[in-house]
Amino acid sequence: MTSDQHPPEKMMFQLSLRRRGISDQAVLRTMEEVPRDLFVEETDRDAAYRDSALPIACGQTISQPFVVAYMTEQLQLQKKHRVLEIGAGSGYQAAVLSRLAGQVLTVERYRKLAEAARARLEKLNCHNVEVMLGDGLNLPANIGPFDRIIVTAAMEQLPENLVERLEVGGILIAPIGPHHGVQTLVRFSRTEAGIERKELVEVRFVPALPGVAREL
Repeated sequence: MTSDQHPPEKMMFQLSLRRRGISDQAVLRTMEEVPRDLFVEETDRDAAYRDSALPIACGQTISQPFVVAYMTEQLQLQKKHRVLEIGAGSGYQAAVLSRLAGQVLTVERYRKLAEAARARLEKLNCHNVEVMLGDGLNLPANIGPFDRIIVTAAMEQLPENLVERLEVGGILIAPIGPHHGVQTLVRFSRTEAGIERKELVEVRFVPALPGVAREL
């Protein structure tokens, strides 16, 4: 079943985002245009446009649409921005970012997920996205800097080396808190004076784990 066969669900999908406070028209348009059903497991395609997280391979999840839209809106993206995503997953968030930013580098520790995300993004002509197999908690020194950074897995605390990759004027958004439980979505803004921190909403994400997965 393709995305154009979901008109009632997609209508409710958009309505739900607006009702929950998403107001950025570019974000809403992008959420409508990116076919979420292509980024979920085949058995879950009928549920693709419900406002809920869904399981994907390797014990990971695709975040609920509201969380994807909310985090994207908080980044205040412009076409000139270079974006780093930690945790590619199915590639859905990267596809959304690709339509709003100039360049996107998304890092994934599971080879299976990275390869599948790369194939989906290529199919959708998201040519400004690079999918890298790697450790999002220990990135190579030559990567960066970035105007925006988005972390899509729970971190007990934000690594300093990630903050250092953020340009002055940049924004980083990440779920901070225990790996198993409720985290707080936090927006970090880098200014000439330092880092400003703002707590946003409670969320639940799978843990951000170190290293590249040996299997999968």
